[in-house]
Amino acid sequence: MHSIEHLIKIALQEDIGSGDITTENLVDKDIKGIGIIIAKEPIVIAGLDVAKQVFEQFDPEIHFSPLCKDGDNIKNGEIVLEVKGKLCSLLVGERTALNFLQRLSGIATCVRSYVNILGDKKVRLVDTRKTLPGWRVLEKYAVRVGGGHNHRMGLYDGVLIKDNHIAICGGIANAVKRIRSRISHLVKIEVEVSDLSEVKEAISAGVEVIMLDNMNIRQIKEAVEFINGKAVVEVSGGVTKSDLLLLADTGVDIISSGALTHSARCVDLSMQINKTR
Repeated sequence: MHSIEHLIKIALQEDIGSGDITTENLVDKDIKGIGIIIAKEPIVIAGLDVAKQVFEQFDPEIHFSPLCKDGDNIKNGEIVLEVKGKLCSLLVGERTALNFLQRLSGIATCVRSYVNILGDKKVRLVDTRKTLPGWRVLEKYAVRVGGGHNHRMGLYDGVLIKDNHIAICGGIANAVKRIRSRISHLVKIEVEVSDLSEVKEAISAGVEVIMLDNMNIRQIKEAVEFINGKAVVEVSGGVTKSDLLLLADTGVDIISSGALTHSARCVDLSMQINKTR
C-alpha cells in the first residue's frame, strides 16, 4: 500500500498546495459536517478504500461509512458512501476523493461491460500495461473489481518477447534460446507473433504462451488449430466489444485489451456536503 499512499499524498499536495484559500477564509475550523457521494449514472463502484485514505491522510478524525462494497452495481441516484467530520476537511478532500473514485469506477464499469458480453464463455479477459503512470496498481485492481484479470504487472514479472526483441535477436528461436538460458526454469515464456509461420517457430521453440497480435479471425482459427493445446493462446491488438464473441469462439484462452484501462471514461459521481448541528 505504500505506493498508493504516496500517490494519494501527491494528489492532495497537487490540489491543496499551500492551503485551500477559499475554504480557509469561509469555513470555521470547528464546524462539523456530513458529505454523501452519489452516483449520477449506473456504475460498478471501485476505489472505496482509496477514497477513505484520501480523507484520513489529512484528517484522521474523519468518519467514513461506505454503503456498498467494491464491485457492486450502483444505480443512478444511489448513495455510495457517507463521510462525517470537520466541514473544512470534507471540502478540502472532496475533489481528490472523487477523482480516484470516478477513475477507478470508470475502469470497473468498462470491464464489467466486456465481461457481461462474454457471459459464460471459457476465455479469460485481461488488461495490459497501458495504464496511467503511477496508477498501475490501482487501475489493475479496478480491472479485477470489474471481473477481468491482470496480465503482467510490469516488465519485471513476466517474459514477453515482442517484435522488436525478435528483430534484435535475429528470430524467435534465437530469442527464446537466449532468454531460456538466463532465467529460472519456473518462469514461463510468452512470444508475440503476427502470422502462422511465426506461430510454428514459437511452437518449435517450446514457448508456453503465444500471443497472436493483430491477426484476423481466419488467421486466429488456423493458429489455434495448429497450436492444438501445446501452448496457451492469447489474442491481442485492437480488440473491441464487437469482437469479443467472435474471438472467444475461435478457441483462444486469453483476450487482452488495452482499452480496458486506456479508453475507460471516468464515471459521474458527486458529493453533497452540509453542516450538522
